Parts: sequence; C-alpha cells; structure tokens
Amino acid sequence: MDGDGNVIADKIDPKSYHEHFGEAVEAWSYLKFPFYKKLGYPKGVYRTGPLGRLNVCDAIATPLANKELKSFKKLDKNGVVAGSMYYHYARLIELLYAIERARQLLEDKDICSTDIRTTSSNYNEQGVGVLEAPRGTLFHHYWVDQTGKMLKANLIVATGNNNAAMNEAVYQVAKEYIKNGNVTEGILNRVEVAIRCYDPCLSCSTHALPGHMPLAIQLISADGELVTTISS
Repeated sequence: MDGDGNVIADKIDPKSYHEHFGEAVEAWSYLKFPFYKKLGYPKGVYRTGPLGRLNVCDAIATPLANKELKSFKKLDKNGVVAGSMYYHYARLIELLYAIERARQLLEDKDICSTDIRTTSSNYNEQGVGVLEAPRGTLFHHYWVDQTGKMLKANLIVATGNNNAAMNEAVYQVAKEYIKNGNVTEGILNRVEVAIRCYDPCLSCSTHALPGHMPLAIQLISADGELVTTISS
C-alpha cells in the first residue's frame, strides 16, 4: 500500500518474493536496503511491522482489538497512518489482540492435542517461508541437498526491511537539530527515539544492556573532515 492508501500489489506468492523485492547496497552500511522492484530504489523502499500491518488490514479477528483498529484508521482520512511514532500505538493494538487470542487458544479443547508434529523423509531442494513477526515481515529462503544438509540461505528480516526507514528517520532528526555545524543538546535521545519506533534488533546483535543503547554521532564536513563526535 502506498502513502495514499492505494494497494499497489496484493496476494503475492511467497515463493516468488525475489521477483518483487530487491536488496540495494550502500557503501556506508553493512546492512542491505530492501525495496519493491517495480518502483525501483530508493523510491520503492517500504516499512513493515505493526504500523504496516494495521495500515493494510481491514479488520482484526478479535472484538476489542478490532474496535481499536477502527479508531486507529480514523487518524487519517485516507486510512494510512504514516507517522513513525504511531508504531507504538499499533503495537498496543496488536498486544490487545494477542491477549484476546491467547484466551481463545487456552479455551480451545485442541490446545492439549498430541497431534503436533508432521514428519517426512522427502526433502525439497528449496523452501521459502514468509511470515509476520512482531518486528515485521520475515523472508526465509533455504536450499538443501537430499540429506537435508543446508547449502545456502537468504534471509531478509524485519530490521533489514525497515533499514531505509530508520536511516530516513535519523536524517530528519539531523536536519532539525544540527544547524550551521552546531549539534543541539538532546540529539542523541531524539535519534534513539526515532530508531526505537522500529524496534530494531540492534540491542540483540550488539549485546547492549536494556536501556543502554550504545550510540555515537559523528558530524563530518563536506570535505570529509571529522568535526565532532558525541556519544552516550
């Protein structure tokens, strides 16, 4: 769905994800920048996660969460709520759904069923899985041999899907709070607030303690000279 509420692609076969999504590379980052191929890069960059899910869905399957979704949709006349801070609002609605759904499952007589595993001795040479995790969409693509040994894998995870959006958020903060080479007090906090909207798994990968995100900002002049560095 685009910013005007138009559905530009729907019912994509997960197995053909690579035909619709590409991964751009920038020299200044190890993380790739996924994009929708039909629109190209960077026009085709997108966002996933709670905000994306609530924008593209028409209803939620539990009554209280669905009621909140209707209120959420009213925040924008086109039904597209774009502000990054609304990620947190969307998470609360999904949390409400999760609680309602958990109750439904606990009351389901099949919850204690022993029919929980399917086994097979046949292996497909390729397998693709696309699903929604709390942070956003996950693309998993695996290649195996006839013994099930992994040969190759391609993963596009939620943090990667939102990489371009996070960088844009940091850019907008920098434009607002860096003037004439002067860094406004509090910019570290504002950058962290912008990034945390997307709940990236940076703290997992860097083993950061909760609430202590290692963050450093370098101000570099147009000729590449380091002007100043501030860090948390």
